[in-house]
Amino acid sequence: MQSSIKSISSLSLLVLVLLGFSCQQPKSERQLTGNPKIDKLKLPEGFAVEHLYSPGENDQGSWVAMTFDDKGRMITADQYGFLYRLTIPKVGSDSVKPKVEKMLVGNVEEPQVGMGYAQGLLFAFNSIYVMVNHNPNETFSRGTGLYRIQDLDGDEQYETVTEIRTFTGEPGEHGPHSMKLTPDGSRIVLSAGNHVDVPQMDHYRLPRVWDEDNLFPLIKDPRGHANNRQAPGGWIATIDPEGKDWELVAAGFRNEFDIAYNEVGDLFTYDSDMEWDFGMPWYRPTRINHVTSGAEFGWRTGNAKWSPNYPDNLPAVLNIGQGSPTNVMFGTEATFPAMYRKALYAFDWSFGIIYAVHLTPEGASYSANAEEFISGSPLPLTDGTIGPDGAMYFATGGRRLESDLYRVYYKGNPDDVSALTVEELPTEAKLRRELESFHERNPGPEGLELAWQNLDHEDRFVQYAARVALEHQPLESWREKVSSETNPVKKTQASLALARQGASGDAVDLLNGLMEINYSALSEKEKQDLLRTVEVILYRYEDDVAAVKSDLVAYLSPNFPADDNLLNRSLSVLLTHLDAPDAVEKTLALLQTAEDDKDYQKTFTSSSELVFRNPQYGLDIANMLANVPPAQATYYATVLGGAEKGWTPAMREEYFAWIKNALTEYKGGRSYVGFLDRARKMALASVDPADFEKYDELSGGKLLSASGNDIVEPGIQPEGPGRRWTVDEALAVVDNLGAQDYVRGKAMYQATLCQSCHTMQGEGGIVGPDLTQLGTRFSKKDILEATINPSDVISEQYHATVFELKDGGSVVGRLVNENEEAYFVSQNPFAPDDLRELPKSTVSFTKNSEVSIMLPGLINRLNEEELKDLMAYLMAGGNENHELFQNKSTAER
Repeated sequence: MQSSIKSISSLSLLVLVLLGFSCQQPKSERQLTGNPKIDKLKLPEGFAVEHLYSPGENDQGSWVAMTFDDKGRMITADQYGFLYRLTIPKVGSDSVKPKVEKMLVGNVEEPQVGMGYAQGLLFAFNSIYVMVNHNPNETFSRGTGLYRIQDLDGDEQYETVTEIRTFTGEPGEHGPHSMKLTPDGSRIVLSAGNHVDVPQMDHYRLPRVWDEDNLFPLIKDPRGHANNRQAPGGWIATIDPEGKDWELVAAGFRNEFDIAYNEVGDLFTYDSDMEWDFGMPWYRPTRINHVTSGAEFGWRTGNAKWSPNYPDNLPAVLNIGQGSPTNVMFGTEATFPAMYRKALYAFDWSFGIIYAVHLTPEGASYSANAEEFISGSPLPLTDGTIGPDGAMYFATGGRRLESDLYRVYYKGNPDDVSALTVEELPTEAKLRRELESFHERNPGPEGLELAWQNLDHEDRFVQYAARVALEHQPLESWREKVSSETNPVKKTQASLALARQGASGDAVDLLNGLMEINYSALSEKEKQDLLRTVEVILYRYEDDVAAVKSDLVAYLSPNFPADDNLLNRSLSVLLTHLDAPDAVEKTLALLQTAEDDKDYQKTFTSSSELVFRNPQYGLDIANMLANVPPAQATYYATVLGGAEKGWTPAMREEYFAWIKNALTEYKGGRSYVGFLDRARKMALASVDPADFEKYDELSGGKLLSASGNDIVEPGIQPEGPGRRWTVDEALAVVDNLGAQDYVRGKAMYQATLCQSCHTMQGEGGIVGPDLTQLGTRFSKKDILEATINPSDVISEQYHATVFELKDGGSVVGRLVNENEEAYFVSQNPFAPDDLRELPKSTVSFTKNSEVSIMLPGLINRLNEEELKDLMAYLMAGGNENHELFQNKSTAER
């Protein structure tokens, strides 16, 4: 799961319940069951779903992990509590309610204790492996780590707990996660997020020489997330059944929650994004990764995440988009049609979508396309698996949310399909696997020749496997080959390997060797690889290369600027770091003219499709889409923030004016303002102290909060302290209003951004209807209920609509208009006039969304007096002469 669910302090979207745009709801074409837990789901044709159980209704918590034992019983875990064992009736039984028992560990001689707090479960080797993610406390003494519980006497109870290994770092939702059996059934593969230190391993397929390797001016997350986490981020390893032998497979993830093998033994995961970075040039969408041996995927803290272009990490096979990845699994054992048995299922917790990812072998890796297999709103997906009956089981919940267990099965007769075999894989895939055999323990010397032969292979995954195989060979067996190599591609890749494995004495020779390469004769990728290799050398051996820096500037500078955005990113970083005389001037010129690459990190799911699926994330996305930051220009602005030399006063003024404009004109993720402010402050640190105040004001310093993370809103702001208001508590406070403060009431209305979307007394936005008559139509209790629990009751005319498409996807938004041919759907509350035309011929079914776009608990920032003044302002329709006010300001009270 993601880092933290954001709390949006805004009363601005009191819509879909009290307010909104009305339009006739289109008629449905299929019969709903009347069970909202089922009817909210979108399923592919031919599939059926059963709602099996709701743990929360039985005080059994929120389930986030599951596995089946050898008797076909499901084992599940409450995120903050116990394990449970379920005996589930067969598909089609009169009652599908399972028998549920709490699992305790111990025997009659010893006290029975709970085992839980698990984010991963695996039944294997006559044991249950439990991945505990928890700080010990009075109620649960076991800390974050991997445990094995066993039933040694066959009495169906688990008597023993073996601690396999505890982990250091910061336990939580970026801690250790899921486990699966390896394809041969002899080992266990497990995953851990970027808040868990890589433990000591017995072998490293990814050589243990990782580092930050980034000259881009470092800005850690302005709000503090993962600021003390260093390379290599999240990791994947395999262990033997006793947990005595550990082998690192790959690293460089943010928070890969689960892993899965396909039918030929290739490993995949679904890694998360950092939603606070949305709109920034270093933002990385959620993505499907093919996890090959020794793979690195380049997560680094803050803005230091590597470009997927870099040769020392691997790209995604598919970028999904915004979301919170949880489970992944293949449908290999499912009694589904062929295309769905071969699919990889990826669960998104935030937006309630199970993606079916269809993978096709291509070269040494795979090409991928996806479809929306199952979706619903809300549907906070946690874990899933294919049961022994061939059905798909999945759970919802997490973070103490309402939890449910479902079963999905295919109603027809699945077609036969032959499994893909290794022999059928492309030649490149077989070559990659051969190279990966030299990532193993004690690789043979013949690996050197094979690795060297393939350093210039056109397939990126083969080339990567060859370099890693080279790094596993004894260094002295290939060090001299680097300097004598004449093939520019092999020389670049070998130099990168030596930069990672060598010593300071190698650095100057490496740079001199690279400068012998005819840069202009290289392809775009080859240029990128060379520049990246130079960066790694400079990062690791900065103190040893002073003698060749001027030569390096002379080699690189004529090639800057280039006609490629990614090359310009690398060249601007290198030349600015090297204090090239014209680096600042050239980068500043690019800052003013930069245009983003439209297809860079193209995603399967467009952001606009997600707005109405989850108000907690959707409104932030909507706000940003109305004013998208310029990613390429922001990159240059960060580079210039770290540049200390090469400035003129005119350049300073131009740069700082751009920063101020970017702070006020664009909307990014939660950390957007903070990142720009840190770049601004880096630049201010190198100005003449006599000019500091002038440039601070020119760059927008007076617009920012003390932390630099937010633009200060004018006027009175909530003082708090707030609380998690309930309807009864809030109603007791506002029940008797009188002599309220009009000025503060209006300020609370503005501070919570109501005015940005709604009109009151002729002022405000037009996203929602006029609120002037709100108090004449609704009671205080009505307003509080709609504000605190907006999804409990949604008026028929204010529902968002789910359009299920014939191609398997769905669209969610407000139906604004329709004609005989099409629906016209608004998907962004901040750009309500941007309508998507949806041909009716593509729509198979329509239904109401059960989730209000308004975030619950929007008044939680306010203290009692602020809440009373806001309610008075709403009830008075903004009329300062209303009897609820005494017409005096806060300062006079």
